Amino acid sequence: MAQQNFQEYDPLDDYARRTNSYRYFSSNYGENHPGTQATHPGNEESSSSCNSSPVRNENRNSQLMNNSMALQEGKMVTHQVSYNDTGQRLPGFGEPSPRLADSAMGFGDVLQNRAPMSPSHRKSLTSLHHSETEDIMVFVEPPSKSLFCKMCNKVYKDPVMVTCGHSYCKRCVTRQSEGTCPIDNQTIAVVVANIAVSEQIGEMFIHCRHGCRLSEDGQTYELDPTRCQATVKVATRGEHEEGCDYMMVECPNHAGCPQLLRKDLEDHIKTCCNVKCPHHKYSCEFTGTQEELNIHLKMCKYEGMKDFLGHMEEKVGELQESLEEKDQEINFLRSMLGKLSERLENLEKTAEIKLEIIERNQSNLLNEVVENRKERALLMNEVAHITSALNERNTVIGVYDPQQMFRCRGTFVGHQGPVWCLTEYGEFLFSGSSDKTIKVWDTGNNYRCLKTMEGHTGIVLALCTCGNKLYSGSQDCRIMVWNIENFEKEKSVEAHENPVCTLTSAKNMLFSGSLKVVKVWDAQTMELKKELTGMNHWVRALVATQNYLYSGSYQTIKIWDLDSLEVVHNLETSEGSVYSLAVTTHHILCGTYENVIHVWELSSKELVVTLKGHTGTVYSMAVLHTSSGTKVFSASYDRSLRVWSMDNMICTQTLLRHQGSVACLAVSRGRIFSGSVDSTVKVWQ
Repeated sequence: MAQQNFQEYDPLDDYARRTNSYRYFSSNYGENHPGTQATHPGNEESSSSCNSSPVRNENRNSQLMNNSMALQEGKMVTHQVSYNDTGQRLPGFGEPSPRLADSAMGFGDVLQNRAPMSPSHRKSLTSLHHSETEDIMVFVEPPSKSLFCKMCNKVYKDPVMVTCGHSYCKRCVTRQSEGTCPIDNQTIAVVVANIAVSEQIGEMFIHCRHGCRLSEDGQTYELDPTRCQATVKVATRGEHEEGCDYMMVECPNHAGCPQLLRKDLEDHIKTCCNVKCPHHKYSCEFTGTQEELNIHLKMCKYEGMKDFLGHMEEKVGELQESLEEKDQEINFLRSMLGKLSERLENLEKTAEIKLEIIERNQSNLLNEVVENRKERALLMNEVAHITSALNERNTVIGVYDPQQMFRCRGTFVGHQGPVWCLTEYGEFLFSGSSDKTIKVWDTGNNYRCLKTMEGHTGIVLALCTCGNKLYSGSQDCRIMVWNIENFEKEKSVEAHENPVCTLTSAKNMLFSGSLKVVKVWDAQTMELKKELTGMNHWVRALVATQNYLYSGSYQTIKIWDLDSLEVVHNLETSEGSVYSLAVTTHHILCGTYENVIHVWELSSKELVVTLKGHTGTVYSMAVLHTSSGTKVFSASYDRSLRVWSMDNMICTQTLLRHQGSVACLAVSRGRIFSGSVDSTVKVWQ
C-alpha cells in the first residue's frame, strides 16, 4: 500500500499558538534535530537553548554562551541607539525635544496644598523622554555576543523566535522587507516571544539613562560623570528612572519655560511666571506668578461663579453619559439582530452539511465492503512475507494460527474532530475529541453511542477510570469527574497551568501529567496530595502498575514508588521524547518521536532491543494477552497499527484502515479500539 505524506492537526500546538501560552517553553509537540529534516512536515520545529513549545518540541542542544566581549577603548559604549517610527534618531539629554500640551493647573498649587494635578498630568512630568530614550542602554559589563541580534548587530530588543528556529529583535523581523533569515535564507515569520533570552538580558546591569550622554561619534552613548551614577537591572530600570532626580521634565505651567532637571523643578515653580488661572478653561487669560495668581483670584469674575459652573459641568457630564448608554444599547440591539441572522444562516448550512455527511457515510460503507475483500488478500501476502523472512534468518517459530490474525470488525462514527484519547469500563468505551466532547459507546450489544458528555472548553486530551468514576483532562487545563452510572458531571478542578496531557490511576490515587510536573490527587475527594517534579519537559505518557508509576518525558523514563512517591529508577533514551509507555509481565516498552520502540527487561532495567518498523511517531501502545502469548499493539503517525510478539520481538501484523494518524488505543475483552485523526474509532479482533 502506497505511503502518503500528509500533515496532521496538533491540538496542543494549536492551543499554544492561539493563547500565546509560552511561559515556560514553546514547541510543536515534538522536535527536529539540527541538520536533519523533520519526518512529518508541519509537525516539528528545530529547538534552541531558549525555547521549546507546549507540546511537541524539546531542547536538543543548549547554545554555548560566549561571554568574551571587549570594551571599546577609552569609554563605556552602549549597544543600541533610539530611533522613532520614521527612522529619525531621537534626541538625547540636553538636546531639544517636543513640548507637551499645556496643563490646566500649575504645579505650584500642589506645593501650596491646593487641588492636586490629575494622574495623567503627573505621569507626563515623571515620564518625559521615557518613551523617546527607551533604547538607551549603557551596560556596566559588556554583554555576551550570543545576546546580539544578527540583523541589527545590537543587543536583542523584544527577542522573538522565527519559523526557522533563530532569534531576532521583533522590530528587525517586522521591518525586514525580504522576509528571509540572513543565516539560512529561509522565509521567516514570528512564532513566539523568546522569554528566556528576554529574562537573561533583563538580569544585566546598566547605567541609568539619565546619567548617559551622546558620545562624540553621534551613534553611541557613554557615562556622564555630572549626571546620575546609579546602576540598575534592565528589567527593573523603570522603577528607578521614573523617579530619578536627573530626569529632564517640563514645567507644568509650560508656555515658554525651558526643560529642567526634576531636582530643580521645585525651586523653579516658586519663581515661575507662567502660572495660569484655574478658570482659564472658561476663557480667563490671566498668566503670572503664584503670588500674582492669589491676588487675581480675589477679583476674577469667574471665581464667584465657580460653584455654578461646576454644577453645569456635572449636568453636561451626566447627559453625555446618558447618551453613551443609549448608544451602547442601540449597538447591542444591532449586534443581537446580526447574530440572530447569522445563526439562522448557520442552521440552514448545518442541515445541508448533515445531509451531505449521511450520503458520504453510505458511500463509505460500500467502500469498506470492497476494502475488506482486498485486505484479506493483503494479509495473506504479509503473513507469507513474514514467514519467508524468518526462515531466511533460521529462526524457529511456532505453527501459524490464522485465528490470531486481527481484522477490523467495525467503525464508530460520530465525533466532529480528531479522537485523541480512549478508555474502557466494562461494556462502555469512552472517547475524547477535538470537538470538546466525550462520547460513550456500547461495546456489548448494539455498538452505538449512548451519550455525548459536554463540559470542557478545550480539546479532550486524556481519559481514565477509577472505581465508578471517569476522569477527563483537557486543553483547558481542567480535570472533570463524571459518574459512570448516570454519565453526569460531578466535579471540575483547575488542575494545571498548562494542558493536561495524560491521566492514570492506582491505589485510589489519580495522576495527571502536564508541563514538567505530575500531580497526585485523591481519587475520591480530588484534593492535591503531592506534585512530582524533576521532569525536563512535557509529560505525555503515564502508566501505573501495582507498585510503581512510570512517567515519560524528553529522553527520560522515571519510575516512582507508589507508597513513597519517590523516584526509584531512571531509564534514559536517545530517540527524542517519550510519547507512549506500556508495561508487560517481563518488559517495559516506550514509543518515541523517532519512530522506534525501546524494550527494557523489567527486572534488570537493561535495554533488550529496539523495535523498528513505523515511519512516524509512536503515539500509543496497548498490551493484550492471548493464547499464543503476549502481544503489544502500537499506534503511529503513519496511520498504521502494528502487532508485536513479545516472545520473539517481531512484528506479526500491520493493520491499515485509518485515513489519518492513529492517536490512541484501548483494550477490552480481547478487542482493540483505535482512535484516529480521521474522527473515527475502529474495532479490531
